[in-house]
Amino acid sequence: MPRDMFEAHFEKLRDQAAPLAARMRPRTLDEYVGQEHLVAEGHALRRAIDAGELPSIILWGPPGSGKTTLANLMAKATNAHFAQVSAVSAGVADLRKNIDEAKQRRLAQNQKTILFIDEIHRFNKGQQDTILPYVEDGTVTLIGATTENPSFEVISPLLSRARTYVLKGLTGEQMRTILDRTIADTERGIGASNVVLTDDAANHIINLASGDARIALNILELSARTTPPDEKGKRQLTIEAIEDAAQSKTLLYDRAGEQHYDIISALHKSLRGSDPDASLYWLGRMLEAGEDPLYVVRRLIRFASEDIGMADPQALVIAMAAQQAVHFVGMPECNVALAQCVVYLATAPKSNSLYVAYKRVQETISKNPIEPVPLHLRNAPTGLMKDLGYGKGYKYAHDFPGGFVKQQNLPDSLKNKRFYFPTEIGQEKVISTRLKNWFPGREEKKPE
Repeated sequence: MPRDMFEAHFEKLRDQAAPLAARMRPRTLDEYVGQEHLVAEGHALRRAIDAGELPSIILWGPPGSGKTTLANLMAKATNAHFAQVSAVSAGVADLRKNIDEAKQRRLAQNQKTILFIDEIHRFNKGQQDTILPYVEDGTVTLIGATTENPSFEVISPLLSRARTYVLKGLTGEQMRTILDRTIADTERGIGASNVVLTDDAANHIINLASGDARIALNILELSARTTPPDEKGKRQLTIEAIEDAAQSKTLLYDRAGEQHYDIISALHKSLRGSDPDASLYWLGRMLEAGEDPLYVVRRLIRFASEDIGMADPQALVIAMAAQQAVHFVGMPECNVALAQCVVYLATAPKSNSLYVAYKRVQETISKNPIEPVPLHLRNAPTGLMKDLGYGKGYKYAHDFPGGFVKQQNLPDSLKNKRFYFPTEIGQEKVISTRLKNWFPGREEKKPE
């Protein structure tokens, strides 16, 4: 068999053996599903593709949203050579090899090269620096794909030379289009298997896949393979078969990436907004995705003081009890203790007076001279210290009615300074009244 025929035959066999998700990759932009805000007629990226003048690009989006497929299609549409490397396994030597080949290709064939770097966020600064000059001089057109925020993961010089496009997770309707197309396709899909997918079964796959087309097609493929045909030769995919193929729902989450920070932010803001349902949901999103419960409870402890504080001092007690439950019981049993804590914090009265008071203390310390402790407040364990006036004139509060006596406890330059301004919410209302009784005329207006 001639070499060209042998290679063509090998490629055909390879494609037939490829996973369904790989076989069903769109071959043209017209087959591409989703990301209409980028590739629909009239949009900037589509105009650049049609004109054959692509800039260097960073594609940022969740897994299974079509980043690699879009990069392939852009290369085909512009007649550019497509050189693909994965930042998981490639190194500087691989990059230099592709760049040298791109130079030769440009000289010999006048053909542009698109260098596609999958998971570009996994390249360190030095590796990203390697390709920078060749992106700048046009030796390669870079297309980098990442699931992480490029602002944090891609070096600034590279970002400034590339356009960043944000891809969205696929909608349920778009996922259904892909599933229906796959079931009907007898060449690349599973049309020859006579699969029947009811609305309920399709919706279950879509729910389990969480916007990831690759996961949806993997579930569909395994479900179809493991479902025997009925007496009419039809493979009726059931919810049970789909669940058996999927095993568990895949949650989009990265304990070291943007999802980690986005979801903890959503939890914190839902707690501050006194919404127990949203707070429980975001807690569950983290715990079910495998987040460290100790990280979660540390944030809850912080919240108890920062956003509730003296409006309900019990909040900190509850948060610390949750921390002990996490240590003592562990996951998954401690999830209910964390849920109890979250609901308590969400429904507690809110005040940031304590948080703001400490910020005022920090600012005062940083902007004012550091003064000595007033003599009457100093400890006097030796005779010399007593002779020097340490502790002289100190009024012992318990010797006075109600256990309170007014005296100056701040340095002279700060003697009238107020840091803490309690609200009229929850327990702070009691504290506010108490302070007014102890310090008649105490400044009540908060500083600007």
